[in-house]
Amino acid sequence: MLNVKNIQSITDFTRNTHDHVKRLQGSGEPEVLTINGKAAVVVQDAVAYQRLLDLVDYIDTVRTLRERLDTFKKDKHGRPMRTVIEELASQAGVDLNPK
Repeated sequence: MLNVKNIQSITDFTRNTHDHVKRLQGSGEPEVLTINGKAAVVVQDAVAYQRLLDLVDYIDTVRTLRERLDTFKKDKHGRPMRTVIEELASQAGVDLNPK
């Protein structure tokens, strides 16, 4: 969620870019930049942006798994997970029951 304390004018951002970037990198929080008092863009440092992308990927994966599980429950298509794991392990030459 955007912090309303991190709202700056694009003019100030342009004039003091180094200070803004330093703050963005230190806090990991995005800033809202305004033009004529209206929100125009959001900026954040690269590490925070990558974390956001990773989170989106995770959410997409969970959503896909949930949809597939719902489809399986509804249509009863598929195979038991244990069977699939055993087949994959066998193909990869992995012993699931080491002595």
